[in-house]
Amino acid sequence: MKGTHRDVAARADRESDLSIGQCASLACLLEVSAPKPGNVHRGADFEDATFLDFVASAVAIAPALESAPHHGVGRAVREAIESTRALVRTNTNLGTVLLLAPLAAVPRPQPLAAGVRDVLARLTPADSIDVYAAIRLVHPGGLGQVDSMDVAGPPPRDLLAAMQAARDRDLVARQYVTGFATIFDHVVPLLLDGLREHGALSDTIVQTQLRLLSRFGDSLIARKCGAAMSHQVAARASHVLAAGAPGDATYEQALADLDFWLRSDHHQRNPGTTADLIAAGLFVALRDGQLRCIS
Repeated sequence: MKGTHRDVAARADRESDLSIGQCASLACLLEVSAPKPGNVHRGADFEDATFLDFVASAVAIAPALESAPHHGVGRAVREAIESTRALVRTNTNLGTVLLLAPLAAVPRPQPLAAGVRDVLARLTPADSIDVYAAIRLVHPGGLGQVDSMDVAGPPPRDLLAAMQAARDRDLVARQYVTGFATIFDHVVPLLLDGLREHGALSDTIVQTQLRLLSRFGDSLIARKCGAAMSHQVAARASHVLAAGAPGDATYEQALADLDFWLRSDHHQRNPGTTADLIAAGLFVALRDGQLRCIS
């Protein structure tokens, strides 16, 4: 893995030169290109979703997210998912889009951490209608049926109330009611600290995935396979981290073993929520100029 993505460097001196749409697409491309255990990447496809599906999806969402400051969160989510579905047949990016839309809606001069709270506080019933329409369009796996705020029912007037109801079973929903705390307090620091330590963004993204899994498990795995399986994933990720550092033989073998195990159950153990969180963290770093591409 060493040497890949060396055209990306960390900085914190000025705003990114990229547009919001470009930040969104590049964040998704960087996330899916890193060989994270259990996920689709440029060296591993799923039966129903390929690396090229994710690449196409990353391009598809740019216009909708570019317009998020003007059109609002719900419309950005719905249009991004509609554009994605015009290109791919499976759910490649609903969780990512749900995270990126509120971040993209923050006016460019405003700091993201404070700005996203303002965006969330101004969500309207129309946002809820659009978000529920987007969710129904992709039929995401593992949602099941719940007693209140079920996506099969009418959309609530208050989208944050729906996210509050789902926060304990979905880390994406939890970001809506915590001001994206996991992104700002965990994901972005892990990415930036890791890049300074490892130098290669690909290694950093994989390490960030492992650290997030060790701390939180993965809520997609928990919904599909149960909480006990998510806890087992966390323990296995911790084992890989304890095995050494990128480039060490013991670490690389432990990483390969984790990847094999995650893929051995028809991708039911796909840590998809963690991938969504990483894409959002990359967007934050790109948007704020803390991460940039250099020639």
